[in-house]
Amino acid sequence: MKRSHVLAVCFCLFVASWLHAAETPSVTQETVMVPMRDGVLLATDVYRDPNLKQAPVLLMRTPYNKDRVKKIAERYAAAGFITVVQDCRGKFQSEGIFYPYDHEGRDGYDAIEWLGKQPWCNGRIGMWGASYVGATQWLAANEHPPGLVTIAPMATFSSFYRNLYLGGAMRLSLITRWASGNSKKPEGAEVTSDWRSTLLHLPMSEIDEQIGWSIPWLEGMLTHPEHNGYWNRTELTDEIVDLELPMQHIVGYYDFFSRETVGNFMRMQQQARDAQTRGKQQLILGPWDHGSIGRAQVGDVDFGPHAVMDKAGENLQWFERYLKAGPENDSAVEVPVRYFSMGENVWREANTWPPRGFCETPFYLHSAGNANTGSGDGTLTYCPPTDAETADAFKADPADPAPACPVTEKRPLISATWAPVDQRPIEKRKDVLVYTSGAFTEPLRFAGNARAKLFVSADTPDADWVVKLIDVHPDGFAQNLAVGILRGRFRDSERQPKLMKSGQVYEITVDLGPIAAQIGKGHKLRVDICGAYFPLFDRNPNTGEGPFGKGTKVATEKVYHDAVRPSQIILPCQY
Repeated sequence: MKRSHVLAVCFCLFVASWLHAAETPSVTQETVMVPMRDGVLLATDVYRDPNLKQAPVLLMRTPYNKDRVKKIAERYAAAGFITVVQDCRGKFQSEGIFYPYDHEGRDGYDAIEWLGKQPWCNGRIGMWGASYVGATQWLAANEHPPGLVTIAPMATFSSFYRNLYLGGAMRLSLITRWASGNSKKPEGAEVTSDWRSTLLHLPMSEIDEQIGWSIPWLEGMLTHPEHNGYWNRTELTDEIVDLELPMQHIVGYYDFFSRETVGNFMRMQQQARDAQTRGKQQLILGPWDHGSIGRAQVGDVDFGPHAVMDKAGENLQWFERYLKAGPENDSAVEVPVRYFSMGENVWREANTWPPRGFCETPFYLHSAGNANTGSGDGTLTYCPPTDAETADAFKADPADPAPACPVTEKRPLISATWAPVDQRPIEKRKDVLVYTSGAFTEPLRFAGNARAKLFVSADTPDADWVVKLIDVHPDGFAQNLAVGILRGRFRDSERQPKLMKSGQVYEITVDLGPIAAQIGKGHKLRVDICGAYFPLFDRNPNTGEGPFGKGTKVATEKVYHDAVRPSQIILPCQY
Protein backbone atom coordinates (compact mmCIF):
# COMPACT_ATOMS: atom_id res chain seq x y z
CA MET A 1 0.00 0.00 0.00
CA LYS A 2 1.30 3.43 -0.86
CA ARG A 3 2.30 5.78 1.96
CA SER A 4 -0.34 8.30 0.85
CA HIS A 5 -3.04 5.63 1.14
CA VAL A 6 -1.89 4.72 4.64
CA LEU A 7 -2.01 8.37 5.68
CA ALA A 8 -5.49 8.72 4.21
CA VAL A 9 -6.76 5.67 6.11
CA CYS A 10 -5.25 6.93 9.36
CA PHE A 11 -6.81 10.36 8.81
CA CYS A 12 -10.24 8.80 8.20
CA LEU A 13 -9.98 6.70 11.35
CA PHE A 14 -9.01 9.78 13.35
CA VAL A 15 -11.95 11.78 11.99
CA ALA A 16 -14.39 8.91 12.67
CA SER A 17 -13.09 8.60 16.23
CA TRP A 18 -13.37 12.36 16.74
CA LEU A 19 -16.89 12.48 15.37
CA HIS A 20 -17.94 9.55 17.60
CA ALA A 21 -16.51 11.31 20.64
CA ALA A 22 -18.26 14.51 19.65
CA GLU A 23 -21.60 12.69 19.31
CA THR A 24 -21.25 10.83 22.64
CA PRO A 25 -22.49 13.01 25.51
CA SER A 26 -19.98 13.79 28.22
CA VAL A 27 -21.31 12.74 31.61
CA THR A 28 -20.34 14.49 34.81
CA GLN A 29 -20.69 13.16 38.34
CA GLU A 30 -21.33 15.22 41.44
CA THR A 31 -21.87 14.03 45.01
CA VAL A 32 -24.22 16.05 47.19
CA MET A 33 -25.58 15.47 50.69
CA VAL A 34 -29.37 15.58 50.54
CA PRO A 35 -31.23 16.46 53.76
CA MET A 36 -34.11 14.28 54.98
CA ARG A 37 -36.99 15.68 57.07
CA ASP A 38 -35.17 14.87 60.32
CA GLY A 39 -31.93 16.55 59.22
CA VAL A 40 -30.03 13.36 58.38
CA LEU A 41 -27.93 13.82 55.22
CA LEU A 42 -27.86 11.12 52.56
CA ALA A 43 -24.95 10.84 50.11
CA THR A 44 -26.28 11.23 46.58
CA ASP A 45 -24.48 11.00 43.24
CA VAL A 46 -25.86 12.98 40.30
CA TYR A 47 -24.82 11.90 36.79
CA ARG A 48 -25.75 14.16 33.90
CA ASP A 49 -24.82 15.64 30.57
CA PRO A 50 -24.02 19.29 31.40
CA ASN A 51 -25.36 20.31 28.00
CA LEU A 52 -28.87 19.29 29.09
CA LYS A 53 -30.60 22.13 30.86
CA GLN A 54 -33.46 19.90 31.97
CA ALA A 55 -34.23 16.20 31.67
CA PRO A 56 -36.23 13.43 33.32
CA VAL A 57 -34.56 11.87 36.36
CA LEU A 58 -33.88 8.20 37.17
CA LEU A 59 -33.43 7.53 40.89
CA MET A 60 -31.92 4.52 42.63
CA ARG A 61 -31.76 4.25 46.41
CA THR A 62 -29.43 1.46 47.56
CA PRO A 63 -27.93 -0.02 50.74
CA TYR A 64 -25.20 -1.71 48.66
CA ASN A 65 -22.95 1.30 47.87
CA LYS A 66 -23.91 3.85 45.26
CA ASP A 67 -20.40 3.67 43.74
CA ARG A 68 -21.15 0.17 42.41
CA VAL A 69 -23.82 1.56 40.09
CA LYS A 70 -21.51 4.00 38.29
CA LYS A 71 -21.39 2.14 34.96
CA ILE A 72 -25.16 1.81 34.56
CA ALA A 73 -25.72 5.34 35.87
CA GLU A 74 -23.40 6.71 33.20
CA ARG A 75 -25.16 4.63 30.54
CA TYR A 76 -28.54 6.09 31.50
CA ALA A 77 -27.14 9.61 31.67
CA ALA A 78 -25.62 9.21 28.20
CA ALA A 79 -29.09 8.22 26.98
CA GLY A 80 -30.52 11.59 27.97
CA PHE A 81 -31.61 11.04 31.56
CA ILE A 82 -30.23 12.55 34.72
CA THR A 83 -29.28 9.59 36.90
CA VAL A 84 -29.29 9.91 40.67
CA VAL A 85 -27.97 7.18 42.99
CA GLN A 86 -28.31 7.52 46.76
CA ASP A 87 -26.86 5.54 49.65
CA CYS A 88 -29.66 4.53 52.03
CA ARG A 89 -29.69 5.93 55.54
CA GLY A 90 -26.84 4.56 57.65
CA LYS A 91 -25.03 2.95 54.71
CA PHE A 92 -21.63 3.86 53.27
CA GLN A 93 -21.37 7.66 52.87
CA SER A 94 -24.83 8.49 54.25
CA GLU A 95 -25.53 9.60 57.80
CA GLY A 96 -27.96 7.97 60.22
CA ILE A 97 -28.62 4.44 61.45
CA PHE A 98 -29.55 1.62 59.09
CA TYR A 99 -32.64 -0.37 60.08
CA PRO A 100 -33.88 -2.45 57.14
CA TYR A 101 -36.79 -0.82 55.30
CA ASP A 102 -37.77 1.34 58.29
CA HIS A 103 -37.06 4.74 56.70
CA GLU A 104 -37.17 3.86 53.01
CA GLY A 105 -40.68 5.16 52.38
CA ARG A 106 -40.15 8.54 54.04
CA ASP A 107 -36.58 8.94 52.81
CA GLY A 108 -37.69 8.01 49.32
CA TYR A 109 -40.41 10.67 49.42
CA ASP A 110 -37.93 13.28 50.66
CA ALA A 111 -35.38 12.36 47.98
CA ILE A 112 -37.97 12.63 45.21
CA GLU A 113 -39.28 15.91 46.59
CA TRP A 114 -35.71 17.28 46.61
CA LEU A 115 -35.16 16.15 43.02
CA GLY A 116 -38.30 17.93 41.89
CA LYS A 117 -36.88 21.23 43.15
CA GLN A 118 -33.61 20.97 41.24
CA PRO A 119 -33.32 23.23 38.18
CA TRP A 120 -32.12 20.35 35.99
CA CYS A 121 -35.16 18.15 36.75
CA ASN A 122 -38.04 18.50 34.29
CA GLY A 123 -40.54 17.27 36.86
CA ARG A 124 -40.67 13.64 35.66
CA ILE A 125 -38.98 11.09 37.91
CA GLY A 126 -38.67 7.33 37.68
CA MET A 127 -37.04 4.67 39.88
CA TRP A 128 -35.22 1.43 39.08
CA GLY A 129 -33.35 -1.41 40.77
CA ALA A 130 -33.73 -4.96 42.10
CA SER A 131 -34.21 -6.75 45.41
CA TYR A 132 -33.89 -4.33 48.37
CA VAL A 133 -33.46 -1.56 45.80
CA GLY A 134 -36.73 -2.64 44.21
CA ALA A 135 -38.45 -2.50 47.60
CA THR A 136 -37.30 1.10 48.07
CA GLN A 137 -39.39 1.89 44.99
CA TRP A 138 -42.59 0.35 46.36
CA LEU A 139 -42.09 1.99 49.75
CA ALA A 140 -41.46 5.42 48.21
CA ALA A 141 -44.29 5.11 45.69
CA ASN A 142 -46.71 4.23 48.46
CA GLU A 143 -46.01 7.67 49.98
CA HIS A 144 -47.30 9.25 46.71
CA PRO A 145 -44.44 11.72 46.17
CA PRO A 146 -45.10 14.46 43.59
CA GLY A 147 -43.19 13.95 40.35
CA LEU A 148 -42.83 10.15 40.50
CA VAL A 149 -44.33 8.90 37.23
CA THR A 150 -43.02 5.31 36.78
CA ILE A 151 -41.11 2.55 38.60
CA ALA A 152 -39.34 -0.65 37.57
CA PRO A 153 -39.27 -2.89 40.68
CA MET A 154 -37.21 -5.93 39.67
CA ALA A 155 -37.24 -9.15 41.73
CA THR A 156 -38.75 -7.66 44.87
CA PHE A 157 -41.78 -7.59 47.14
CA SER A 158 -44.69 -5.48 48.29
CA SER A 159 -45.03 -7.62 51.45
CA PHE A 160 -41.79 -8.04 53.39
CA TYR A 161 -43.36 -10.83 55.44
CA ARG A 162 -43.77 -12.86 52.25
CA ASN A 163 -40.21 -12.02 51.30
CA LEU A 164 -39.04 -13.91 54.39
CA TYR A 165 -41.79 -16.46 54.96
CA LEU A 166 -43.44 -18.95 52.64
CA GLY A 167 -46.10 -21.27 54.00
CA GLY A 168 -44.99 -20.34 57.53
CA ALA A 169 -41.35 -21.37 56.95
CA MET A 170 -38.56 -18.77 56.99
CA ARG A 171 -35.92 -18.26 54.30
CA LEU A 172 -33.31 -18.70 56.98
CA SER A 173 -29.93 -18.73 55.22
CA LEU A 174 -31.00 -15.76 53.09
CA ILE A 175 -31.81 -13.39 55.94
CA THR A 176 -29.10 -14.54 58.37
CA ARG A 177 -26.27 -14.17 55.88
CA TRP A 178 -27.71 -10.85 54.72
CA ALA A 179 -27.90 -9.69 58.33
CA SER A 180 -24.28 -10.69 58.98
CA GLY A 181 -23.20 -8.35 56.18
CA ASN A 182 -25.69 -5.53 56.71
CA SER A 183 -25.70 -4.97 60.45
CA LYS A 184 -23.20 -3.04 62.53
CA LYS A 185 -20.51 -5.44 63.69
CA PRO A 186 -19.08 -4.56 67.12
CA GLU A 187 -15.35 -4.09 67.36
CA GLY A 188 -13.63 -7.44 67.78
CA ALA A 189 -16.69 -9.49 66.74
CA GLU A 190 -16.30 -12.17 64.09
CA VAL A 191 -18.89 -13.78 61.83
CA THR A 192 -19.44 -17.46 62.57
CA SER A 193 -17.46 -19.95 60.52
CA ASP A 194 -19.79 -22.82 61.51
CA TRP A 195 -22.94 -21.88 59.65
CA ARG A 196 -24.50 -25.35 59.96
CA SER A 197 -24.48 -25.17 63.76
CA THR A 198 -25.62 -21.57 63.65
CA LEU A 199 -28.62 -22.29 61.44
CA LEU A 200 -29.56 -25.42 63.43
CA HIS A 201 -29.38 -23.55 66.73
CA LEU A 202 -32.44 -23.49 68.99
CA PRO A 203 -34.16 -21.43 70.04
CA MET A 204 -34.28 -19.46 66.80
CA SER A 205 -34.56 -16.28 68.85
CA GLU A 206 -30.84 -16.62 69.65
CA ILE A 207 -29.52 -17.14 66.13
CA ASP A 208 -28.28 -13.55 65.86
CA GLU A 209 -25.98 -14.14 68.84
CA GLN A 210 -24.76 -17.34 67.17
CA ILE A 211 -23.84 -15.29 64.09
CA GLY A 212 -21.47 -13.34 66.33
CA TRP A 213 -23.30 -10.37 67.89
CA SER A 214 -26.74 -9.08 68.80
CA ILE A 215 -28.86 -7.97 65.82
CA PRO A 216 -32.19 -6.84 67.29
CA TRP A 217 -33.96 -6.36 63.96
CA LEU A 218 -33.01 -9.89 62.88
CA GLU A 219 -34.25 -11.31 66.16
CA GLY A 220 -37.55 -9.53 65.58
CA MET A 221 -37.91 -11.07 62.12
CA LEU A 222 -37.05 -14.54 63.42
CA THR A 223 -39.53 -14.37 66.29
CA HIS A 224 -42.61 -13.20 64.36
CA PRO A 225 -43.55 -16.09 62.06
CA GLU A 226 -47.21 -15.05 62.03
CA HIS A 227 -48.33 -12.44 59.50
CA ASN A 228 -49.41 -9.96 62.16
CA GLY A 229 -49.06 -6.26 63.01
CA TYR A 230 -45.30 -6.54 63.46
CA TRP A 231 -44.97 -6.44 59.66
CA ASN A 232 -47.40 -3.60 58.95
CA ARG A 233 -44.80 -0.96 58.04
CA THR A 234 -43.65 -3.09 55.08
CA GLU A 235 -47.05 -4.56 54.19
CA LEU A 236 -48.14 -2.69 51.06
CA THR A 237 -49.99 -5.42 49.15
CA ASP A 238 -53.48 -4.04 49.66
CA GLU A 239 -52.38 -0.44 49.05
CA ILE A 240 -50.42 -0.67 45.80
CA VAL A 241 -53.61 -0.91 43.74
CA ASP A 242 -54.18 2.79 44.52
CA LEU A 243 -51.00 3.76 42.65
CA GLU A 244 -51.33 5.32 39.20
CA LEU A 245 -47.91 4.46 37.80
CA PRO A 246 -46.72 2.48 34.78
CA MET A 247 -44.58 -0.39 36.12
CA GLN A 248 -42.11 -2.87 34.68
CA HIS A 249 -41.81 -6.13 36.67
CA ILE A 250 -38.86 -8.46 35.93
CA VAL A 251 -38.05 -11.70 37.77
CA GLY A 252 -36.99 -15.33 37.29
CA TYR A 253 -38.81 -18.57 38.13
CA TYR A 254 -36.01 -19.63 40.49
CA ASP A 255 -35.91 -16.30 42.28
CA PHE A 256 -37.22 -16.38 45.86
CA PHE A 257 -39.11 -13.19 44.89
CA SER A 258 -40.93 -14.84 41.96
CA ARG A 259 -44.29 -15.18 43.72
CA GLU A 260 -44.19 -11.62 45.02
CA THR A 261 -43.10 -10.02 41.73
CA VAL A 262 -45.58 -11.95 39.60
CA GLY A 263 -48.30 -11.36 42.18
CA ASN A 264 -47.63 -7.61 42.11
CA PHE A 265 -47.95 -7.57 38.32
CA MET A 266 -51.21 -9.52 38.49
CA ARG A 267 -52.55 -7.24 41.18
CA MET A 268 -51.70 -4.07 39.27
CA GLN A 269 -52.92 -5.35 35.91
CA GLN A 270 -56.19 -6.78 37.22
CA GLN A 271 -57.04 -4.78 40.34
CA ALA A 272 -55.52 -1.29 40.02
CA ARG A 273 -58.28 1.20 40.72
CA ASP A 274 -57.25 3.33 37.76
CA ALA A 275 -58.23 1.61 34.50
CA GLN A 276 -55.41 3.20 32.46
CA THR A 277 -52.82 2.05 34.98
CA ARG A 278 -53.91 -1.57 34.47
CA GLY A 279 -52.86 -1.31 30.83
CA LYS A 280 -49.40 0.06 31.66
CA GLN A 281 -47.95 -2.99 33.40
CA GLN A 282 -45.31 -5.28 31.94
CA LEU A 283 -44.02 -8.63 33.23
CA ILE A 284 -40.80 -10.25 32.01
CA LEU A 285 -40.47 -13.73 33.51
CA GLY A 286 -37.28 -15.65 32.76
CA PRO A 287 -35.41 -18.83 33.81
CA TRP A 288 -33.21 -17.09 36.37
CA ASP A 289 -32.57 -17.07 40.09
CA HIS A 290 -31.90 -13.95 42.15
CA GLY A 291 -28.30 -13.45 41.11
CA SER A 292 -28.48 -14.51 37.46
CA ILE A 293 -31.13 -12.28 35.87
CA GLY A 294 -30.27 -11.91 32.20
CA ARG A 295 -27.85 -14.86 32.01
CA ALA A 296 -28.04 -18.20 30.16
CA GLN A 297 -26.22 -20.32 32.75
CA VAL A 298 -28.30 -20.78 35.89
CA GLY A 299 -27.09 -23.39 38.36
CA ASP A 300 -26.36 -26.62 36.49
CA VAL A 301 -28.47 -25.66 33.47
CA ASP A 302 -27.59 -23.66 30.35
CA PHE A 303 -30.85 -22.24 29.03
CA GLY A 304 -29.29 -21.19 25.74
CA PRO A 305 -28.67 -17.86 24.02
CA HIS A 306 -32.32 -16.78 24.10
CA ALA A 307 -32.17 -16.59 27.90
CA VAL A 308 -29.59 -13.81 27.71
CA MET A 309 -31.19 -10.43 28.36
CA ASP A 310 -29.83 -6.92 28.83
CA LYS A 311 -31.82 -6.06 31.94
CA ALA A 312 -30.53 -2.48 32.04
CA GLY A 313 -31.49 -2.18 28.39
CA GLU A 314 -35.01 -3.43 29.13
CA ASN A 315 -35.31 -0.78 31.85
CA LEU A 316 -33.97 1.84 29.48
CA GLN A 317 -36.56 1.06 26.81
CA TRP A 318 -39.27 1.29 29.46
CA PHE A 319 -38.08 4.70 30.65
CA GLU A 320 -37.66 5.99 27.10
CA ARG A 321 -41.36 5.37 26.67
CA TYR A 322 -42.92 6.22 30.01
CA LEU A 323 -40.50 8.79 31.39
CA LYS A 324 -38.72 10.60 28.58
CA ALA A 325 -41.39 10.60 25.89
CA GLY A 326 -43.96 12.29 28.09
CA PRO A 327 -47.73 11.98 28.37
CA GLU A 328 -48.29 12.01 24.60
CA ASN A 329 -46.81 8.47 24.34
CA ASP A 330 -48.31 7.27 27.60
CA SER A 331 -50.30 4.45 25.99
CA ALA A 332 -50.93 0.87 27.05
CA VAL A 333 -48.22 -1.80 26.76
CA GLU A 334 -48.47 -3.76 23.49
CA VAL A 335 -47.11 -7.02 24.98
CA PRO A 336 -47.90 -7.10 28.69
CA VAL A 337 -46.22 -10.47 29.39
CA ARG A 338 -43.07 -12.05 28.00
CA TYR A 339 -42.26 -15.39 29.58
CA PHE A 340 -39.51 -17.93 28.94
CA SER A 341 -40.60 -21.53 28.39
CA MET A 342 -37.93 -23.76 29.94
CA GLY A 343 -37.15 -26.93 28.03
CA GLU A 344 -38.11 -25.26 24.76
CA ASN A 345 -35.82 -22.39 25.80
CA VAL A 346 -37.82 -19.82 23.87
CA TRP A 347 -39.70 -16.65 24.78
CA ARG A 348 -43.47 -16.51 24.48
CA GLU A 349 -45.93 -13.64 24.75
CA ALA A 350 -49.24 -13.28 26.55
CA ASN A 351 -51.73 -10.60 27.50
CA THR A 352 -51.85 -11.62 31.14
CA TRP A 353 -50.51 -14.04 33.72
CA PRO A 354 -51.40 -16.86 33.92
CA PRO A 355 -51.46 -17.07 30.11
CA ARG A 356 -54.78 -18.01 28.57
CA GLY A 357 -55.25 -21.30 26.75
CA PHE A 358 -53.95 -23.57 29.52
CA CYS A 359 -56.07 -26.05 31.45
CA GLU A 360 -55.49 -27.13 35.04
CA THR A 361 -54.49 -30.78 34.88
CA PRO A 362 -54.00 -33.10 37.88
CA PHE A 363 -51.21 -35.67 38.01
CA TYR A 364 -51.86 -38.25 40.72
CA LEU A 365 -49.44 -39.88 43.14
CA HIS A 366 -49.37 -43.69 43.33
CA SER A 367 -47.34 -46.36 45.12
CA ALA A 368 -47.59 -49.59 47.07
CA GLY A 369 -46.37 -47.72 50.13
CA ASN A 370 -42.68 -47.72 49.24
CA ALA A 371 -42.07 -44.45 47.38
CA ASN A 372 -38.98 -43.64 49.49
CA THR A 373 -35.89 -42.78 47.40
CA GLY A 374 -35.54 -42.69 43.63
CA SER A 375 -35.44 -46.48 43.66
CA GLY A 376 -38.88 -46.76 45.29
CA ASP A 377 -42.19 -47.65 43.69
CA GLY A 378 -43.72 -44.17 43.47
CA THR A 379 -45.38 -43.27 40.17
CA LEU A 380 -47.14 -40.23 38.72
CA THR A 381 -50.03 -40.63 36.27
CA TYR A 382 -53.05 -38.86 34.82
CA CYS A 383 -55.30 -41.50 36.42
CA PRO A 384 -56.66 -41.02 39.94
CA PRO A 385 -56.38 -43.88 42.45
CA THR A 386 -59.34 -46.28 42.36
CA ASP A 387 -58.63 -48.41 45.42
CA ALA A 388 -57.06 -48.34 48.87
CA GLU A 389 -53.41 -47.73 48.06
CA THR A 390 -51.03 -47.84 51.03
CA ALA A 391 -49.88 -44.45 52.25
CA ASP A 392 -46.21 -43.52 52.02
CA ALA A 393 -44.31 -42.51 55.15
CA PHE A 394 -40.96 -40.99 56.03
CA LYS A 395 -39.25 -39.78 59.19
CA ALA A 396 -38.31 -36.09 59.34
CA ASP A 397 -35.43 -35.71 61.79
CA PRO A 398 -34.68 -32.08 62.76
CA ALA A 399 -31.08 -33.11 63.50
CA ASP A 400 -30.61 -34.26 59.90
CA PRO A 401 -32.96 -32.18 57.72
CA ALA A 402 -33.26 -32.91 54.01
CA PRO A 403 -30.99 -30.44 52.20
CA ALA A 404 -32.26 -27.92 49.68
CA CYS A 405 -29.65 -29.07 47.19
CA PRO A 406 -26.79 -31.58 47.14
CA VAL A 407 -23.86 -30.58 49.34
CA THR A 408 -20.50 -30.77 47.57
CA GLU A 409 -16.96 -29.48 48.10
CA LYS A 410 -17.63 -26.60 45.78
CA ARG A 411 -21.10 -25.97 47.22
CA PRO A 412 -21.11 -26.32 51.03
CA LEU A 413 -24.36 -26.26 52.96
CA ILE A 414 -24.38 -22.49 53.50
CA SER A 415 -23.99 -21.96 49.73
CA ALA A 416 -27.22 -23.81 48.93
CA THR A 417 -28.80 -22.36 45.81
CA TRP A 418 -32.34 -21.76 44.58
CA ALA A 419 -31.14 -22.48 41.03
CA PRO A 420 -31.66 -25.75 39.12
CA VAL A 421 -29.23 -28.50 40.19
CA ASP A 422 -29.29 -32.28 39.79
CA GLN A 423 -31.63 -33.67 42.46
CA ARG A 424 -30.53 -37.33 42.24
CA PRO A 425 -28.16 -37.26 45.25
CA ILE A 426 -31.01 -36.02 47.47
CA GLU A 427 -33.35 -38.66 46.08
CA LYS A 428 -31.15 -41.36 47.65
CA ARG A 429 -32.36 -40.31 51.11
CA LYS A 430 -35.06 -42.42 52.77
CA ASP A 431 -36.81 -39.28 54.00
CA VAL A 432 -37.60 -38.28 50.41
CA LEU A 433 -40.64 -39.65 48.57
CA VAL A 434 -40.22 -39.85 44.80
CA TYR A 435 -43.04 -40.19 42.24
CA THR A 436 -42.08 -40.43 38.56
CA SER A 437 -44.13 -40.61 35.37
CA GLY A 438 -43.34 -42.72 32.36
CA ALA A 439 -41.35 -41.16 29.54
CA PHE A 440 -43.47 -38.73 27.52
CA THR A 441 -44.04 -39.72 23.91
CA GLU A 442 -45.09 -36.16 23.05
CA PRO A 443 -43.96 -32.90 24.67
CA LEU A 444 -46.05 -31.55 27.55
CA ARG A 445 -46.15 -27.77 27.89
CA PHE A 446 -47.47 -25.86 30.89
CA ALA A 447 -47.49 -22.23 31.99
CA GLY A 448 -49.09 -20.60 35.00
CA ASN A 449 -49.15 -21.12 38.75
CA ALA A 450 -48.59 -24.71 39.89
CA ARG A 451 -49.69 -26.26 43.17
CA ALA A 452 -49.91 -29.58 45.00
CA LYS A 453 -52.98 -30.88 46.80
CA LEU A 454 -51.92 -33.45 49.36
CA PHE A 455 -53.58 -35.53 52.04
CA VAL A 456 -51.14 -35.82 54.91
CA SER A 457 -50.71 -36.65 58.58
CA ALA A 458 -47.96 -36.49 61.20
CA ASP A 459 -47.49 -37.86 64.71
CA THR A 460 -46.11 -34.54 66.00
CA PRO A 461 -47.80 -31.18 66.73
CA ASP A 462 -46.15 -29.66 63.67
CA ALA A 463 -44.31 -30.78 60.51
CA ASP A 464 -43.27 -29.41 57.12
CA TRP A 465 -44.14 -30.65 53.65
CA VAL A 466 -41.79 -29.70 50.83
CA VAL A 467 -42.90 -30.44 47.26
CA LYS A 468 -40.55 -30.25 44.28
CA LEU A 469 -41.55 -30.44 40.61
CA ILE A 470 -38.78 -32.03 38.54
CA ASP A 471 -37.98 -32.60 34.86
CA VAL A 472 -36.08 -35.89 34.49
CA HIS A 473 -33.93 -35.75 31.34
CA PRO A 474 -33.27 -38.86 29.24
CA ASP A 475 -29.75 -39.10 30.72
CA GLY A 476 -31.23 -39.12 34.24
CA PHE A 477 -30.41 -35.51 35.15
CA ALA A 478 -33.18 -34.42 37.54
CA GLN A 479 -33.79 -30.69 37.06
CA ASN A 480 -35.86 -29.00 39.74
CA LEU A 481 -38.42 -26.72 38.10
CA ALA A 482 -40.36 -25.41 41.09
CA VAL A 483 -40.58 -25.88 44.84
CA GLY A 484 -43.05 -25.08 47.59
CA ILE A 485 -43.21 -25.57 51.34
CA LEU A 486 -46.00 -25.59 53.92
CA ARG A 487 -45.58 -25.71 57.67
CA GLY A 488 -48.39 -27.78 59.11
CA ARG A 489 -49.58 -25.34 61.73
CA PHE A 490 -49.95 -22.66 59.03
CA ARG A 491 -52.09 -24.89 56.80
CA ASP A 492 -55.19 -22.69 57.15
CA SER A 493 -53.83 -19.23 57.91
CA GLU A 494 -50.66 -17.11 57.96
CA ARG A 495 -52.09 -15.19 60.91
CA GLN A 496 -53.58 -17.84 63.19
CA PRO A 497 -51.57 -21.07 63.23
CA LYS A 498 -53.12 -24.25 64.64
CA LEU A 499 -51.19 -27.25 65.88
CA MET A 500 -51.81 -30.61 64.23
CA LYS A 501 -53.38 -33.62 65.92
CA SER A 502 -51.38 -36.81 65.84
CA GLY A 503 -52.57 -39.17 63.10
CA GLN A 504 -55.32 -36.87 61.81
CA VAL A 505 -55.40 -36.58 58.03
CA TYR A 506 -55.39 -33.04 56.65
CA GLU A 507 -55.89 -31.81 53.11
CA ILE A 508 -53.23 -29.20 52.38
CA THR A 509 -52.34 -27.06 49.38
CA VAL A 510 -48.69 -26.31 48.66
CA ASP A 511 -48.05 -23.36 46.35
CA LEU A 512 -45.30 -24.09 43.80
CA GLY A 513 -45.26 -20.61 42.32
CA PRO A 514 -45.21 -19.39 38.71
CA ILE A 515 -43.73 -21.76 36.15
CA ALA A 516 -43.52 -22.24 32.38
CA ALA A 517 -41.79 -25.27 30.92
CA GLN A 518 -41.96 -28.06 28.41
CA ILE A 519 -41.35 -31.67 29.39
CA GLY A 520 -39.78 -32.92 26.19
CA LYS A 521 -40.25 -36.17 24.36
CA GLY A 522 -38.40 -38.89 26.25
CA HIS A 523 -38.35 -36.84 29.47
CA LYS A 524 -40.23 -37.77 32.65
CA LEU A 525 -42.16 -35.66 35.14
CA ARG A 526 -41.31 -36.20 38.79
CA VAL A 527 -42.55 -35.03 42.18
CA ASP A 528 -40.38 -35.22 45.30
CA ILE A 529 -41.86 -34.79 48.78
CA CYS A 530 -39.82 -34.41 51.97
CA GLY A 531 -39.87 -32.67 55.34
CA ALA A 532 -37.23 -29.95 54.93
CA TYR A 533 -35.47 -27.65 52.47
CA PHE A 534 -32.56 -26.71 54.66
CA PRO A 535 -30.96 -24.19 54.99
CA LEU A 536 -32.88 -22.16 52.41
CA PHE A 537 -35.83 -22.59 54.79
CA ASP A 538 -35.48 -23.19 58.51
CA ARG A 539 -36.04 -26.79 59.47
CA ASN A 540 -39.08 -27.54 61.60
CA PRO A 541 -38.34 -28.81 65.15
CA ASN A 542 -41.79 -30.47 64.85
CA THR A 543 -42.77 -29.48 68.41
CA GLY A 544 -45.04 -26.56 67.56
CA GLU A 545 -43.26 -24.48 70.23
CA GLY A 546 -42.31 -21.70 67.82
CA PRO A 547 -39.14 -19.57 67.69
CA PHE A 548 -38.56 -19.68 71.46
CA GLY A 549 -38.69 -23.46 71.76
CA LYS A 550 -35.55 -25.51 72.40
CA GLY A 551 -36.82 -29.04 71.86
CA THR A 552 -37.12 -31.24 68.75
CA LYS A 553 -39.12 -34.30 67.78
CA VAL A 554 -38.66 -36.77 64.95
CA ALA A 555 -41.88 -36.72 62.93
CA THR A 556 -43.37 -39.62 61.04
CA GLU A 557 -45.06 -37.93 58.10
CA LYS A 558 -47.45 -39.69 55.79
CA VAL A 559 -48.80 -38.90 52.33
CA TYR A 560 -52.09 -40.59 51.36
CA HIS A 561 -53.09 -41.43 47.79
CA ASP A 562 -56.19 -43.56 47.59
CA ALA A 563 -59.65 -43.28 46.05
CA VAL A 564 -60.88 -41.07 48.90
CA ARG A 565 -57.68 -39.06 49.37
CA PRO A 566 -56.15 -38.59 45.91
CA SER A 567 -52.96 -36.58 46.44
CA GLN A 568 -52.00 -34.77 43.26
CA ILE A 569 -49.98 -32.04 41.64
CA ILE A 570 -51.91 -29.59 39.47
CA LEU A 571 -50.27 -28.04 36.42
CA PRO A 572 -51.77 -25.57 33.90
CA CYS A 573 -51.21 -27.59 30.72
CA GLN A 574 -51.72 -26.90 27.04
CA TYR A 575 -53.08 -29.62 24.77
